[in-house]
Amino acid sequence: MAEAARLMEETIVTTTAQTSRFGELAVDPEKVISLTSAFPGFPESKRFMLRQHSSKSPFMWLQSLDNPDLAFVVIQASRLVPQYQPKLPPFAIKDLGSPAAGDLDLLLILAIPKGKPEAMTANLLGPVVVNTRKKLAKQVLLDPTQYDACWPVFEAEG
Repeated sequence: MAEAARLMEETIVTTTAQTSRFGELAVDPEKVISLTSAFPGFPESKRFMLRQHSSKSPFMWLQSLDNPDLAFVVIQASRLVPQYQPKLPPFAIKDLGSPAAGDLDLLLILAIPKGKPEAMTANLLGPVVVNTRKKLAKQVLLDPTQYDACWPVFEAEG
């Protein structure tokens, strides 16, 4: 009986993912985020994980578990633009399992020009909406007359 208990302890389910940026990562299956529809241009990537950039940074990596080369730098919208609270289309809410408002998190994909981090922009037009309870996500396209795909993260000096 003690042997069975020991074997059960040893078979804790974990998996690994190979990535080009971070090498091999241990992945907790409970934290895998599944896209309800793939990002445009990346049809093979539907499973992702969030990885903190560093303990002192608000930035995270949304790393594909299906494509080792695909990772997006993201930030929680509330940390960058507290007043950003777009009305989400009903079909998107349904695709995400009809979560309560408190179960939704908005992530903004960042574009960082090579060698010019001060020119970083956030995509407010296409946030990644995450149902934190069910670990489902969807990129939602909002009204382009109201939201900017290249919103400057830092104010220009001068």
